[in-house]
Amino acid sequence: MEKEQILEQCLEIGIDGICTIASDMPVPTISFVGEKMGLCVNSQKSAWLSTDKEAMRQAFDGKVQIPKFYKVQAPSDYRDALDFPIIVKPTDRSGSRGVTKLTNDEGLDQAIAYAISESFSKQAIIEEFISGREVSVESVSWQGKHRILAITDKITTGAPHFVELAHHEPSSFPSSILEKIEAETLKALDALEIAYGAAHSEFKITENGKVYAIEVGARMGGDFIGSHLVQLSTGYDYVKGVVEIALGEFHEPQFRDRAYSGVYFLSEETRNLIPYFERPNAFEVEKAVQNQELKNLKSSNDRSGYLIYQAAERIELP
Repeated sequence: MEKEQILEQCLEIGIDGICTIASDMPVPTISFVGEKMGLCVNSQKSAWLSTDKEAMRQAFDGKVQIPKFYKVQAPSDYRDALDFPIIVKPTDRSGSRGVTKLTNDEGLDQAIAYAISESFSKQAIIEEFISGREVSVESVSWQGKHRILAITDKITTGAPHFVELAHHEPSSFPSSILEKIEAETLKALDALEIAYGAAHSEFKITENGKVYAIEVGARMGGDFIGSHLVQLSTGYDYVKGVVEIALGEFHEPQFRDRAYSGVYFLSEETRNLIPYFERPNAFEVEKAVQNQELKNLKSSNDRSGYLIYQAAERIELP
């Protein structure tokens, strides 16, 4: 967050490139430092558009299909402009922090206060809730041209906090829906002026096939999506590709060894997965239990372990 001090250190070190892998927080600093040092980064305007949810939605308006929304800075700013259910979220956080779904106005003040407390800028977004399945899209950009790498199905806890329980690649949607998702992704990346490096785009798909953009990060997906799942399912080393772009180099993605990959997270909600953590499994790539205490999830920080898999078909654990 300390842009000037980080720039001083980077100038002293003489860095060759700068990037983030799975966190939104450094994105503005990366663009600031990169522009000052003439490195391969997105513009500071693009960094702002891709980290401030209100600015992002304003950029999408009329170009990308999005939920209706407005910004609040205090519970008193609430106005009866959207039908319930609604989602309340911080303007500038990821990892499900500060997110609450409400089906009526009970607990509204607390939800707004919670979102604001998790926001760096102390602001929140209230938006209409879109019912449907969630996916994320991993991509890489070079000189403003975008390449779609993978579309991931996201399994969450659902209301009220929507913390991810599992991810699976490739998505099980039919090609007709996947084409819509890819088209909306390209429009979203252009709207945010993302020209270089990774992007992680999240969408909701309704029962009647409408695709709504929820948010886009100018970085790889977390939860092992960028670091593990893309390479496991496509053969493309996403981390290497992002680092090369930061160094001003680009190699067209080559896809090999097509497979299914995914990750399951351990929590109170997924207690039934304990046997898979206690024994070897033919499909597992990596697993760990980081906390013996299983919690009910309010954010991704509450999860107690993970199991990453690769297989010839999607692994559906009971």
